[in-house]
Amino acid sequence: MDGSATFPDVTLAILAGGQGTRLGGVAKGLLSVEGLTTLERLRAFGSHFEDVLLVANVPAPYERFGLRTVADAVKGKGAPGGVHAALGAARTPWVFAVACDMPFVTEAAARVVLDARGEDVDAVCIERDGRWEPLFAAYRTERVSHWGEALVEDPSLRQLLMRFRTRTLPVDALRAVDPELRALANVNTPEDLVRYGVTLP
Repeated sequence: MDGSATFPDVTLAILAGGQGTRLGGVAKGLLSVEGLTTLERLRAFGSHFEDVLLVANVPAPYERFGLRTVADAVKGKGAPGGVHAALGAARTPWVFAVACDMPFVTEAAARVVLDARGEDVDAVCIERDGRWEPLFAAYRTERVSHWGEALVEDPSLRQLLMRFRTRTLPVDALRAVDPELRALANVNTPEDLVRYGVTLP
């Protein structure tokens, strides 16, 4: 990047995730909102970061976007493996992880999480209705080896976060800049397509 990033010590990591089986097997980064694919929208959002990284085990659908792409270093671990791959490939002290089917993330929403980082914190995420939001979250990259070691137990992202110094933020902190919590919206089902005005590729 050119040094003008809003978050110069953070890499945006976009996790391509699974095969979108509930949407007929589409590559979810190619879902379209207002004429742009979700990946195009996230790539534009990535201008606020020092670097942008795509984690994709099947990169072919996304090659035209020209993003630096890595595969999981530890296969078959789902989203925890995707975050691990991002931590290992990032060139910055922090990663901000999102899923490729999140079309409405914004700089203001990301700032809520990123401003809560500190020397005594390894990760920051939002807590909503007792659930943590680990794919709208910040992670300290130097924890990559410990993260990788923990993958042998097939933990969930929440179980992994509980092993580290994780700061959870009340959802109202996000609601202050995003009243409808659209930044957390992801598109998984045909109902989501209708709800968020998303079209299939």
